[in-house]
Amino acid sequence: MSRSKTTRRIWLTGATSGIGLALARQWLEAGHRVALSARHAEALAELAAPYPQALCLPLDVADREAVHAAGRHLESAFGGLDWAILNAGTCEYLDPQAFDGALVERVFAPNLFGAVYCVEAALPLLRRARDEGGAPLLAATSSAAAYLPLPRAEAYGASKAALSHFLESLRLDLAAEGIDVSLIHPGFVRTPLTDRNDFPMPCRVEPEAAARRIVTGLEAHRLDIHFPRRFTLWLKLLGSLPVGLRYRLGKRLSRSPSHSSGSSPERRP
Repeated sequence: MSRSKTTRRIWLTGATSGIGLALARQWLEAGHRVALSARHAEALAELAAPYPQALCLPLDVADREAVHAAGRHLESAFGGLDWAILNAGTCEYLDPQAFDGALVERVFAPNLFGAVYCVEAALPLLRRARDEGGAPLLAATSSAAAYLPLPRAEAYGASKAALSHFLESLRLDLAAEGIDVSLIHPGFVRTPLTDRNDFPMPCRVEPEAAARRIVTGLEAHRLDIHFPRRFTLWLKLLGSLPVGLRYRLGKRLSRSPSHSSGSSPERRP
């Protein structure tokens, strides 16, 4: 097993599929101590089996008490955290012809509030690492959808935009404490979530490529890790256009009511 010069204590949520799985494997292969969280204990155990330094923490991030219990377990096992990487999330698309407020709640529960609960549990452990002379990092997987309102993405896009705003604000308050905050804004990545999409996904990348770009950005404590840049830079540009022009462009992407349909619930395990 190859080992990096610095062995980190990392907490990774959403660890058993897509980007999270690729990140977990990369860090475990590098010899880092990684606490792996996801909802499915069997998948976690299978992932962790070859790596004696892995710690399985089965968890639904939308359960605040369970997240607090995981934090206590982490404190006992690791003492502190060098990196907390909040990657768990879900995606459902809203059908405005059958508007469903419960769908919005389901999406916000892990995407925003789950991340908030994990921040609450992780901050004392990141402060412990800082007091030990480390350079702790808090990071979360948002989405390039946070840059630009898109049709049918009312719940998903809003939850990711809220997450980005929350962590950008928190970054300002944590700067004086010596705790850095990075945001990850991927474009389309091949995952079980995007495999269900029924629309074109330009510039979609493989999870292993996404993980490499994320790790490079995290190593540099980059504020905004976004990729593929040929796609995300366009979204940033479109998001900065005057609202009237954004509206006209967005309408071209909207489906007619007869073609509008929401997706079934899907969570990153």
